[in-house]
Amino acid sequence: MRKTLAVCIVLLLAVGFCFAQGAAEETYPTKAINLTVPYGAGGTTDLTARALANAMGQKLGTTINVVNTPGAGGSAGSLNVQNAKVDGYTMLANGMLAFTTMPINGYTEKTYREWDIWIATFAPNAIIVPKNSPYNTIEDLIAAIKANPGKITAGTAGIGSGGHFGAEVIKAIAGAPYKHITYAGGGPALTATLSGEVDFCPQLLAEYKDLIISGDVKCLATLSDTDIELAPGVVVKSILHSYPTASKFVPMGEVTGILLPNGLSEASLAKLDDAFAFATKDKAFLDFAAVKSFTVMPMGRADSQKYLDTFASKASYLMYDAGAVAIDPAKFGFKR
Repeated sequence: MRKTLAVCIVLLLAVGFCFAQGAAEETYPTKAINLTVPYGAGGTTDLTARALANAMGQKLGTTINVVNTPGAGGSAGSLNVQNAKVDGYTMLANGMLAFTTMPINGYTEKTYREWDIWIATFAPNAIIVPKNSPYNTIEDLIAAIKANPGKITAGTAGIGSGGHFGAEVIKAIAGAPYKHITYAGGGPALTATLSGEVDFCPQLLAEYKDLIISGDVKCLATLSDTDIELAPGVVVKSILHSYPTASKFVPMGEVTGILLPNGLSEASLAKLDDAFAFATKDKAFLDFAAVKSFTVMPMGRADSQKYLDTFASKASYLMYDAGAVAIDPAKFGFKR
């Protein structure tokens, strides 16, 4: 009798647990969500995250708070999310260049395959110099790097950031190194460029669009495979006009999205799927993307993984072949 009673109690507890878990999944989210941006405010990742957060929050019926956590080229904030409880209330917004190369930079053993990812936008790198810079063409800058190896300064959001990849493309074209100056995000790198603190900045075009149009900075080239019109009469040229062999690197730029470590229930993930799809069709988000000259390329979880299979390999081997990292991407199953 006691044994039978004990079994019944266990079964009732199990049923109660399953019911409670199901109820929690049905009601998710029940509180505000924190969306970590692993850079300072004002950069491409931060701006994209805020635009997505507004629209996704509307669909989910909750507030999504953007939390800036800069450090270590975006890895500090990313690792905070990786190590947090997977309950759907701590998420990450990041650029895929920085994120997918964290393993070869020695920050983590986990790859993008162990995350649920929703890709939203693409923004190409641009080679920017202060308006009073002596460099008026991309050829001028490349010649200076060749003539002064290791002395021409490049300001970026950190090692492994989108800007760092842009700088590595310039290094590969020049066949000579630059001096890397890192900042807490694209915003601070922009400030350094405006003040002339660095010789050039290879961050993302979106961060400099208004300044290019106003003439406060000069855009020597974009790492896109086509020219881009920023405004009537303001066209920025593809680097391929000057260096056709750079086609093996371009288009180079940052793909930005929302990320969450594997482990959240499918019921809750489905709600995030719906919220993301809603956000990337939201008029306010689309208007924001148009103003910033982003390409909106929304991908769900499965398509994002397929896209990153190629993207992560390309990015990782660019860094490895340039000598910027010592860890072979093959260790993580990345194929050339």
